[in-house]
Amino acid sequence: MAKIGLLSDAHGRGQITAKAAELLVAEGARRLIYLGDVGSPEVIDALLVKHPAKPEQMVPVNLVFGNVDWDVADLTRYANELGVQVDHPVGRMEFDDGSVLVYFHGDQSSAFDGPLHEQVRYLCHGHTHMVKDDRVGKTRIINPGALYRAGSYTVALLDTQTDQLTFFPIEKSC
Repeated sequence: MAKIGLLSDAHGRGQITAKAAELLVAEGARRLIYLGDVGSPEVIDALLVKHPAKPEQMVPVNLVFGNVDWDVADLTRYANELGVQVDHPVGRMEFDDGSVLVYFHGDQSSAFDGPLHEQVRYLCHGHTHMVKDDRVGKTRIINPGALYRAGSYTVALLDTQTDQLTFFPIEKSC
């Protein structure tokens, strides 16, 4: 895996989610991970972006739900019908080099313990609506920010081959 787009906390706002997902794919994301607080089926729809090199396919999407996602069963069913991979409550990706990325919403502080103890390479979460790029031991902790109820709306692009992380602002006009 090379570039992964990270989004979180749209709280039902499909239009701004679509704008953010399209920007991440235009910047090179070849997978999107949504880190919770979907809020509506429209947000799931908005995550579906055509793959630039294969327009007949969509960029793969993984998601977890958050504390505002009350109807997890229906949202899961809807996401699965669209080909979105639901990994709730915790997702995990292992890369060819053996490194690991773990992702969850972040509303349960105890969820941080296992991945930090394991010293995974990346730990990605949402929930706080605040951008984060910290390191604890060998683990890089990333929060892309939020697409709702934040001073500025942001998403992030993580290149797992170069370890480069770029945050992108998203205009609030949506």
